[in-house]
This record gives sequence, C-alpha cells and structure tokens, in this order.
Amino acid sequence: MASLLNSASSLQLSSNYGAFNSQRNQRLAVNPSSTSVYMRRLVVRAAETDTDKVGAKVPDKAPADKGSSFNQILGIKGAKQETDKWKIRVQLMKPVTWPPLVWGVVCGAAASGNFHWTPEDVAKSVVCMLMSGPCLTGYTQTINDWYDREIDAINEPYRPIPSGAVSENEVITQIWVLLLAGLGLAGLLDVWAGHDFPVIFYLAVGGSLLSYIYSAPPLKLKQNGWIGNFALGASYISLPWWAGQALFGTLTPDIIVLTLLYSIAGLGIAIVNDFKSVEGDRKMGLQSLPVAFGSETAKWICVGAIDITQISVAGYLLGSGKPLYALALLGLIAPQVFFQFKYFLKDPVKYDVKYQASAQPFLILGLLVTALATSS
Repeated sequence: MASLLNSASSLQLSSNYGAFNSQRNQRLAVNPSSTSVYMRRLVVRAAETDTDKVGAKVPDKAPADKGSSFNQILGIKGAKQETDKWKIRVQLMKPVTWPPLVWGVVCGAAASGNFHWTPEDVAKSVVCMLMSGPCLTGYTQTINDWYDREIDAINEPYRPIPSGAVSENEVITQIWVLLLAGLGLAGLLDVWAGHDFPVIFYLAVGGSLLSYIYSAPPLKLKQNGWIGNFALGASYISLPWWAGQALFGTLTPDIIVLTLLYSIAGLGIAIVNDFKSVEGDRKMGLQSLPVAFGSETAKWICVGAIDITQISVAGYLLGSGKPLYALALLGLIAPQVFFQFKYFLKDPVKYDVKYQASAQPFLILGLLVTALATSS
C-alpha cells in the first residue's frame, strides 16, 4: 500500500514540478517586438533573467539582511538565506514542529502505566520519538512544502523550494528517505515490543497516508479549514500518543476517543498558522478559516477550540473522580488565556510565534496531566 502510494506521489511530484517550471519560464520570456507596454516589462524580466544567470536565488521579499540562522534551522519565518544543502534539508523538515510529537510519545508512555526508567524503556521511547518527530514529521513538512510551493511563492518566496535553493530531485529524495526511515523504525518498534499485530507500523502508515492526502491533490484536505486543521491536530496529538501507549501497553477505545476529542485543541493550534498565509490561500482557492470567516471571527474560533476543549477534558476528569488532575488542568488553561489576550487576539500575524512560544508549553503540560490521570 505504501509502495503504491509513494509511486503515485513521485510521479505526481515530477509532473507538478514540470508544470511549475514551465509557468515560471513563461513569466520570464521576453518578446523584443512588443509594444511600449511590453518593453517596460522587458526591462523588468530581463533583469530577472540576468539575476538567474548569475545564480542569485533570493527574491525581493527575502529577509536576507535580517534573517536569523536560528530561525533558519528551526524552519520558521524570518530565516536567514542559506546555501548549505544540509541546513536547507533540515529547514524543510521544520524542527520547530517536532516537540509536540515527541511530547505526544511521552504522554502515551505515561498513559500506558507501564513505562519504567530502565535503559531499555528509555531506548524504546527515544526510537519512537525519532520515528514520530524527525522522520515522519520531517516527511510531512517536506511534502507539505512541496505541494505548497506556489502558495509559498506568494507568501514566503524566500523558502527553499520557491527560491530554487533546493532541486526537484533533492526534495523527492528527502521525502522518500524520511518516509522509509519512519516506517522502518515503526516496524522495529513492533518487533522490539513483541507485538503479534504490528500496530505501530500501521499507525505510521496511516499517519503517512494522512499527511499525503492533507497536502496533495486531489483530496488536499487542507483546502477545507475544518477538515484539514482537525487532521493536523489529530496528527500532532493523537497519533504520537497512540504510538507511545501501544509501545508500552494497550491502546484502548476510551483513550482513542479522548485523544481525538483533545485534537480539537490541535485544530485551534493549526489555525494559528493560517493567518500568515491568507493572501496566498485566497489566491489559490484554499478555504482556510481566516479566508472563509475573516480574521476577526477566525481568531475567536481558534481560541475557543483550544480553551473549550481543555475545559471539557477537565470536566471529564472531575466526573471520573480525579479532582486534583482536573484542578491542575484548569490551572494550566489560565496562562494560555492570558497570552491569547496579550498576543494572539491583538495581532495573530505579528505575534503568532511569540504567542505559541508563550502559551503552548502550558497546553502540552496539560496533555501530560491528562495522560497521568488516565493511567492512575
């Protein structure tokens, strides 16, 4: 199944890249016999062509003078322009997105009630984190950047793919290597855990398929703000939790339901990233929530999804006879609300990174509180 999926993916990648380059070349074409209007365009386009010839790949919007090396290696906006291919490869994998997946594995291990601080259990958890974070999340981010290259050419033209800093073959190779490495580690973990049914491998296959249809046509789940963001939230909260719990214990139906509900908070987190892409999403016909409802309404949908979900989980814990855990979770919601008003609700584009850095640690601590509550 994975082989068929990725064969189709590779063909689609090559086809789309050819079409993308064809359109780019058409924009650079000049006609010396044009009218004066076209002569003015000729000057601009000839300058672009000359720039290409000398190898300058940085578009006008690129933050070349103010870019940060730290932002570059994390894969976030404000990145320094880089020529080192290995740094560019890491940038495509967006390491800044790995911690929630790594933490999800920790939560799943805690929820199992069977994790012990032995060298073997620590080694198993580290391998599961490598599978979930650098490998499969890196695969997800790389393939998403590939299919978003035309949108990024509008919103963030200095990113590696639209700027031409990385080639078609390099992107496709990276997608394959990360995917196969992630699936290989998943199979290894099933053998290591002594599973009769390879549950972690199938979770990895399912997550990889979800990542593909999230970014790639014809389904391209991210075209719909509700479905796409929930899929993203489930990938960041539910899947690594399930993998960690299956590695050390048994994945039960009640945990599956609870984590899927918790993924509504992940939907809210995903919306945060949509505000900076409104211009490109609108031009490309993507119905992100800020495009569909407007920024003001989308801001409140975002914080509502995050806060109401956590309050509901706290209510569930209280109803389950675990008032201390419920109180701890409510205590972790309060600073999130504070930072929402201080940063996000004021300006979701200007303060998106600052808001996430300030508020999300409290959300992921709340996940651990919930995991510990379910294990007791």
